[in-house]
Amino acid sequence: MPGRSTPSQTVGPFFSIGLERLNRAGIAGGSAGERVTIQGRVLDGDGQPVPDALLEIWQADADGRYHHPEHSDAPNDSTSFFGFDRIPTDEHGRFSFTTIKPGPVHGPDGKPQAPHLVISVFMRGLLKQLVTRVYFPEEPLNASDPVLQIVPESRRETLIARPAGPKENTLEWNVCLQGDCETVFFDC
Repeated sequence: MPGRSTPSQTVGPFFSIGLERLNRAGIAGGSAGERVTIQGRVLDGDGQPVPDALLEIWQADADGRYHHPEHSDAPNDSTSFFGFDRIPTDEHGRFSFTTIKPGPVHGPDGKPQAPHLVISVFMRGLLKQLVTRVYFPEEPLNASDPVLQIVPESRRETLIARPAGPKENTLEWNVCLQGDCETVFFDC
């Protein structure tokens, strides 16, 4: 009996229906710290934009503390810093958000991790989100960050944002789902 292709089973796109009300007004709120805008695109394996992806962002505050009692000895200003947001892509796969540059966070072994954002990518066709990180350019701790060190040197550039032209404090970082420029994703 010859094999036949069966229809693909996909999830979504339900993000604009089910999660829109959960999107926050801003990840950093009114908290202190260096403001930075990160903009980019989510692209599929053919380099085409993904118009219905959702990026979920988690980060520490400017002092390297998360907005969660289990992750910090000293409470941060819970009224102004959220450290979490959801950002949908537009019809051209673009996204943009403004946050604060996080401080270094201590890893499980006590070594400091370079300032970074944790990003989960949700989109149609994914049964489980993709998890990656965004690091900041010219950050001295990038050279010793324990997570960056497990990534082959030739692939680290997919995790480090780049200055976006003449705009001050604006960085570009794209999510490439497959292909030669595929972003590094982590098993979590």
